[in-house]
Amino acid sequence: MLAPHNVPTQEDTLFDTNLVIVGNVLNAPEWRRIQGSGSLVANFRVASTARRFDRANNCWVDGNHLRVRVVAWRRLAEGIASSITVGDPVIVYGRVYTREWKDDNGNNRMSYEMEAFSIGHDLARGRSQFFRTKAGQGVTMVEDSEAEALVGGELTDPVGPDEVPVGYGDGLPDRFAGEPEPTFAEEPAAAASPESAPPEPESALPEPESALPEPESPTEDELTLEVEKLVADTPPSTARRSRRTRREPVAA
Repeated sequence: MLAPHNVPTQEDTLFDTNLVIVGNVLNAPEWRRIQGSGSLVANFRVASTARRFDRANNCWVDGNHLRVRVVAWRRLAEGIASSITVGDPVIVYGRVYTREWKDDNGNNRMSYEMEAFSIGHDLARGRSQFFRTKAGQGVTMVEDSEAEALVGGELTDPVGPDEVPVGYGDGLPDRFAGEPEPTFAEEPAAAASPESAPPEPESALPEPESALPEPESPTEDELTLEVEKLVADTPPSTARRSRRTRREPVAA
């Protein structure tokens, strides 16, 4: 079976921790350039907060939270940079790991990173529209500027607005003058509840009557006469008892 785009197969990696995070975008995606190869990557932060039901107060409250810096490469990076902004509910699937380094003061630092394989909007909390792109066209909870420059453990330089290949909203088709906003279809009739379904119309045509009269049920006296007649007409049994063939003794 073929693996999804940019997703490592089982033969490529072993013992990686792949997770799905459901949360909200904390900052607008930004572009950075790898110093060694010059490759462009996009990164942003996601906050995921658990929800639990407080039985004492009979309400839902926030539970534990997780904040992760997500990194996307190549075409995925271009897609999120033009489609995702601050506050969007997203679902991110990728490889999670920790990164350790030392700051200028020699202190040991550790952060969480996630290399994203797939990113999409959480349609349970809103609506989105997909536009297919045409052919040809790891992560840390950052606390300081030095950690901000690390992407996948490599030093990066920020990319200015003039160098960014794509921005938020770029690549979407323009609407014609006077074209209304897109509307969404109502709930299909098949998904409506049975209570809301209209009652079936009753047939106004009467049931057709049979041309033959219904037979009357026989009385008890008539049944008795029929039984006596059947007994009288039954002939006596003429079965004969079969003879058994005599067996001759066999000489020794």
